[in-house]
Amino acid sequence: MPLLRPGDTAPDFVFHDGTRQRAASTLRGTPVIVAFRRPEPPGPQPVLQELLLDGEHVFVLTLRDDTIARSFGVGPESALFLIGGSGRIVSCWSGSEPIREPAMSPGLSRRDFVASVFAASLAATFAGAGSVPSAAAVESAAASLSVVTLMVNGTRQTLEIDSRVTLLDALREHLQLTGTKKGCDHGQCGACTVHVDGRRVLSCLTLAAAVQGRSVTTIEGLARGEQLHPMQQAFIDHDGFQCGYCTPGQIMSAVALLDEPCGPGEDDVRECMSGNICRCGAYRGIVAAVQSQRGTRN
Repeated sequence: MPLLRPGDTAPDFVFHDGTRQRAASTLRGTPVIVAFRRPEPPGPQPVLQELLLDGEHVFVLTLRDDTIARSFGVGPESALFLIGGSGRIVSCWSGSEPIREPAMSPGLSRRDFVASVFAASLAATFAGAGSVPSAAAVESAAASLSVVTLMVNGTRQTLEIDSRVTLLDALREHLQLTGTKKGCDHGQCGACTVHVDGRRVLSCLTLAAAVQGRSVTTIEGLARGEQLHPMQQAFIDHDGFQCGYCTPGQIMSAVALLDEPCGPGEDDVRECMSGNICRCGAYRGIVAAVQSQRGTRN
């Protein structure tokens, strides 16, 4: 049987995960990296690991079973396959053949894309050695996971995340603090603005690991119980929003502005708030809300 290629339907097979027999099809919906270790002798010693990569779950299954290998078209060489959540092969590597990192495409889910990048790094790591991952090797390749401790809204939070995870994704995907919005994800709209040690930052451009041990405040951390922060109340009083999507970032920038050098006029406020875009055009109310609070400061 020829080696299966991207786009082919992956065969179903039964493996033992150390506690019970399972069918590979039971893992559907989540990407599965299937690695065949050669030329080690066959043996019923699969290693099934579940990793969290950039907020996405990925299974890694290491096999030595000749029957399963033949169903994938694998001969005596080592091989690695990425089976997407739909059950089709997304990418593969065999022997000295390089695996290519995929480009994000309309037919590829974000979860499969994240798994593809990880699979590519695994293949690159083990191609030279002629062996695809043992359990220890997978753990080593996943060593890019970092333990990050943050003080978020006054609460100490410890996360084990990929070192490439942004502060925005750490807040939204790992801590479920979804008040901070993902707008452009390129640092151009300001919807993701949070405070780090009291200063406003764009969380979509800030790595979570880069703010290790620092104090992070999100829109959820401004109010005191049922009592809104004065700037939040000012946005309500002066109609400083319409759809509300940009409002958390607008408010976080406005609160930070109170402690920043800024001229007294409305044009000065517009300039200092220019990094926050409101597509609804509620700028008049936003400026009025900010000015109302600046007048209360000494």
